[in-house]
Amino acid sequence: MFTLVNGLTTGMAVFLVAAGLTLVFGIMRILNFAHGAFFMIGAYVASSLVGSAPRSVLALVAAAVVAALVVGVLGIVVQRFVLRRIQHVDEHYMLIATFAVMLVCVGFVKLVWGLEFLSVDPPPGIDTGVEIAGLFIPSFSLFIIGSGIVVFLVLDFVIHRAWAGKMITAIARDGWMSELLGINVPAGIMAAVGGSFALAGLAGGLLLPNQTLSPALGDTFLLLAFITVVIGGLGNVRGAFIAAVLLGVIDGLNTMFLPAYPGIVVYFAMVAFLLLWPNGILGESRL
Repeated sequence: MFTLVNGLTTGMAVFLVAAGLTLVFGIMRILNFAHGAFFMIGAYVASSLVGSAPRSVLALVAAAVVAALVVGVLGIVVQRFVLRRIQHVDEHYMLIATFAVMLVCVGFVKLVWGLEFLSVDPPPGIDTGVEIAGLFIPSFSLFIIGSGIVVFLVLDFVIHRAWAGKMITAIARDGWMSELLGINVPAGIMAAVGGSFALAGLAGGLLLPNQTLSPALGDTFLLLAFITVVIGGLGNVRGAFIAAVLLGVIDGLNTMFLPAYPGIVVYFAMVAFLLLWPNGILGESRL
């Protein structure tokens, strides 16, 4: 049970990062290699607001929201001056451009916050643990699991029920027809990109006490986030959620039974999932 809780915590942490990729990569087909770097910026912005010891859970959440807004604005700037200029060319240029953006972000973090490793303690209220059915569970793990579920429910509603989600999906499927029907395609793309970056910043703030801040933080979850989006099915937020949970539990079992080979089973699982479900666990989104 303890391994299961740890696996769920890891899975929800991965989903929080992958949520933004579901929009920008899964739906809009924008290969944003800088997503992890903006997750890192969100964490640093939140840490600047709360310091090394947040006063309360509310203060941590408020800092995460502010980080989301800051990173979302940065995402709009990147969309305006970088991504929009290359959206009609080969996807390889998008990869190179976002990789360059990632390098700029890492340099910016080093310039502003330095090279020192920073840590943030969990705020009072989630800095201890609770006993459930004889099992001692860290309160911060429950906070991460709850945050992941809330983000999933909101994102699922927006994509599948809200008009904004329908608009973004329509633009991704057929931008020309969407514009013919009166949809402002550039504004829709900008909103989707800004929202995906904001979700990365939000994840950085919410996971702040769970990380050691350094300029290499962006690489921690990036690969697993991409794997989650692909395994779940491109643009399928429900599939991404299930994939994140499965990968987290698999990683927890890997740590328990094969501690000498941390993380290796996740890659075998990824290959198995792609062989069994090439289009994702729940398939690519067809909205």
